[in-house]
Amino acid sequence: MGKFFGTDGVRGVANVELTPELAYRLGRAGAFVLTKQTNHTAKIIVGMDTRISGDMLESSLIAGICSVGAKAISLGVVPTPAVAHLVREYGADAGIVISASHNPVQDNGIKFFNSQGFKLRDEIENEIEKYMTDLWESIPRPTGDRVGSKVICESAIDDYVKFVKTTTDIKLDGIKVAIDCANGATYQAAPLALSELGADVYTIFREPDGTNINKDCGSTHIGNLSKFVVENNCDLGIAFDGDGDRCLAVDSKGNLVDGDVIMAICGNYMKENGTLKNDTIVATVMSNLGLFIMGKEKGIKIEKTGVGDRYVLEHILENGDNFGGEQSGHIIFFDYNTTGDGIVTAIQLLSILKKTGKTLDEAKTIMEVLPQALVNARVDNSLKKDYLKNETIKSEIEKLEAKFSGEGRVLIRPSGTEPIVRVMIEGRNQKEIQQEAERLAKLIEGLLS
Repeated sequence: MGKFFGTDGVRGVANVELTPELAYRLGRAGAFVLTKQTNHTAKIIVGMDTRISGDMLESSLIAGICSVGAKAISLGVVPTPAVAHLVREYGADAGIVISASHNPVQDNGIKFFNSQGFKLRDEIENEIEKYMTDLWESIPRPTGDRVGSKVICESAIDDYVKFVKTTTDIKLDGIKVAIDCANGATYQAAPLALSELGADVYTIFREPDGTNINKDCGSTHIGNLSKFVVENNCDLGIAFDGDGDRCLAVDSKGNLVDGDVIMAICGNYMKENGTLKNDTIVATVMSNLGLFIMGKEKGIKIEKTGVGDRYVLEHILENGDNFGGEQSGHIIFFDYNTTGDGIVTAIQLLSILKKTGKTLDEAKTIMEVLPQALVNARVDNSLKKDYLKNETIKSEIEKLEAKFSGEGRVLIRPSGTEPIVRVMIEGRNQKEIQQEAERLAKLIEGLLS
């Protein structure tokens, strides 16, 4: 058995890579590692998205949890950020989410939160893996009345909605908003929360059947929401992903407002109102150059981390910041939750529009989105990190950096999960940067394949 945990839990094709047997091992080893220091009957909450494989994996996972004497509390279908919050509200020892986020239905994943609502540190994941393999037989097997049990929590959605509503002090009356629930985990909580806050809510893709999560909908397929907003004269639209930790928007004309622009709107409002700690937004290297230009103009420091919400959160924790995120819409309002929370992000955005009296069309002008071209170069997986060792590639990158200096940039990044080198160029001319990105990607493919 090899390494199980990736950058965001354990992922794979359900029933092939992420099997019931593997879920059982994760539940058993994970529950033991995360609760072995407790002096009480440990309790672990378990939530999932709407994938058909969720029931299968939940059964195995909970069997593993109960096998070490812990109590499993099944939350049913809830957004990932609900688990991060409710693990604290319920005083649980850990939380587990069964979800593959924005991935298609055949995939699934299992990720853990500790008792404080944070994703696990690498050393804890490594310890769980060690108990899944080398130390498997050393995990205790309680008997009799010390075997664990399962209970079903009926109030998880209501408790989470009650929480997200406390993140604003204003009613959203008069805002006509369309929301795309991606046939995923937000299909109950998002319409309920926004409606109870007074918004006029229209929903699409809110009928999960186990197989249609993220299918031509949600934050990775924005077209249907854009069309719906325009046809129904909505003020704006909000799109979530399958597990509800991301949020993107469209304006009244159906134009995409991505995570960078949402961060610009919210970060600037927070700074003006004295709630943006250190006057800092934590972004990633993939954030649009326009965000950095906006920060310079508004006196906001934009910090850059590696790609991934875990790196954004690490920076927030290490530096005492309270706001940051990714272009993908995974945005962390750390004053409210310990992970990206799509519904909280939507509520903050709508509240700012309500308080300022601006439409999203007006508010988004705070930042100019510079054109980006992103092209994938498919290479030999063993060579994908060697692009700077090749003098021809290195020289070409340096030429492009000089060419776009001052009004653009060049970013080359090997994929963490695929045999791909990503070539991203920003600049003023979309046609020009697309041509240059394709040319550089072709060169990298030719030399590293």
